[in-house]
Amino acid sequence: MKSPLKVRALGLTRRETDDDEDEEQFKPLEWGLIRRLFTYTRPFAAKRNALIALTLIRSMQIPAITWAMGRIIAGPIARHQVEILPWAVLGYGVLAFVTDGMFHYRQRYALELGEEVVTALRLAIFDRMQSMPMSFFHRTKLGRIISRVTSDVETVRAGIQDTLFVCVIQFGQMMFAAVVMAWCDWVLFLVVIAMAPVLWLVNNHFRMRLSQLNRAAQESFSRVTSTLAESVNGMRVTQGFVRQETNLGLFRTLLADHSRYNIEQARTSAILTPLLELNSQFFIAVLLLLGGWRTFHGDMTVGDLIQFFFLANLFFSPIATIGNQYNQALTAMAGAERVFRLIDAKPDWEDDPAATPLPAPRGTGLRVEFRHITFGYDPARPVLHAVNFAVAPGQTVALVGHTGSGKSSIINLVSKFYLPTSGELLVDGRDIRTVTSYSLHRQMGMVQQQNFLFTGTVLENIRLSKPEATEAEVRDAARRLDCLDLLEALPQGLQTEIGERGAGLSVGQRQLVCFARALLADPRLVILDEATSAIDALTEARLQSALVALLRGRTSFVVAHRLSTIRHADLVLVLDQGRIIERGTHPELLAQRGSYAALYEQFVQVDERT
Repeated sequence: MKSPLKVRALGLTRRETDDDEDEEQFKPLEWGLIRRLFTYTRPFAAKRNALIALTLIRSMQIPAITWAMGRIIAGPIARHQVEILPWAVLGYGVLAFVTDGMFHYRQRYALELGEEVVTALRLAIFDRMQSMPMSFFHRTKLGRIISRVTSDVETVRAGIQDTLFVCVIQFGQMMFAAVVMAWCDWVLFLVVIAMAPVLWLVNNHFRMRLSQLNRAAQESFSRVTSTLAESVNGMRVTQGFVRQETNLGLFRTLLADHSRYNIEQARTSAILTPLLELNSQFFIAVLLLLGGWRTFHGDMTVGDLIQFFFLANLFFSPIATIGNQYNQALTAMAGAERVFRLIDAKPDWEDDPAATPLPAPRGTGLRVEFRHITFGYDPARPVLHAVNFAVAPGQTVALVGHTGSGKSSIINLVSKFYLPTSGELLVDGRDIRTVTSYSLHRQMGMVQQQNFLFTGTVLENIRLSKPEATEAEVRDAARRLDCLDLLEALPQGLQTEIGERGAGLSVGQRQLVCFARALLADPRLVILDEATSAIDALTEARLQSALVALLRGRTSFVVAHRLSTIRHADLVLVLDQGRIIERGTHPELLAQRGSYAALYEQFVQVDERT
């Protein structure tokens, strides 16, 4: 089903498409999924039960209306019973009014129940995303997650609101019509029954084809949304390297692939529905012939024949509707499979159930110790090898090395965004696996080179680390960083709206907000990952004394290429290809005239140029 997909030219790897390929192996209709969807209706059991009752009643009301109309024609009208006709029509009108009144509540409850289930599914997805470790987000495309929350959940909504209850009504209508037809004339009813195997064969022939096309269309749409999200996030690179036309061509290929599946699905459906309709018309012709012959021989009246045809039409008409709803059911099943696959995704690791919170004594830093730590994002390819070092509470550790040397990996482990592949990582003398992630992160402040700001005001973004903080506390944190005047100089001061991802601020201003956010948290552990690289030299000079205050008494890990941060570190670790090759203070390492001294010369040249 899958085309070679030139999407790989857009950066997709084989691993990123494996999940989609696996999804093709699911069954077209999975009753387990349907039962699971119904578990989301338990909080609304009264409304759900009322909806089921209304659905069953409506499945009988529509045939009853048709039967009543046939009885009026075969009775008062055919027998010229003028005195009975107004009462018969009045009864018919009352039945129609009650039917339409109950239909209002059936449709309303279906829409409300669908919305409740959709809301619960989206909350479940969001809750699952909040609990996933960083490794999940490194390998899962943003567009794929968005597709699950939007298009896939919407297909489930359609399946709940429309497909399920419409099919119940249509099947109920057919069964009621069948019972009445058998009671009216069993000979003609046998002709109707003879149609069932033909319909089953036609439907079964097209079922698997439509199932495959539905899944392929869902998968291709997921790739479209994933690539769109990636392209928007990378627009600066696209325009900077004049890739607009190339990316447009590649995206056009993805759209063409998606369109091809949809067109094939439409063509297959356009064959199935007319075939079902043709079969219905053929059997109606047979009924006309046989019914006319029985009428000629006095086995039934013209009125009875007319009533039987009303019921036969009631029996055949749901066939095309059920065929269309079947297509929608396949789409809903594909969406439900994808949604539940995401909800059921198992984290690479979770906190040990026996893990306990880390105490938070005020005014003290954390003791951190690496004991023979080996780590790899892919366990088969370690990026850290037998790393050993210890950091006393309140010490500052500078991590130095070329790109890919393992600096960020050490920070990721200290932050418990990942767990070591082997070895022990101790925090205050406890294995980090026995410490709850929440308690550790509550005692941690982090400023990265590319920090994320949420849509909202400057004040709200600073207060993110301590939601209960007052505005006075926020101002005090900015004042201690010696940057309050810079933030107040913004158009609306701390109430300035920063826009999506902080687009309303300069890079340096965004970084100041992140520094203030970290200080406001009053952390025991501070992590600065190239934190001052986005700040100009003048602003950094103002920050230096504040940074000393921020780091004083707190354990800190600093990745920096500027001398001002490295010089004052209590311990400098020089890394190369995941191994510590030198360690000591700044003066000690310079005296060794080794790798650090060579890197220092490069830092000096960079600082002189900046």
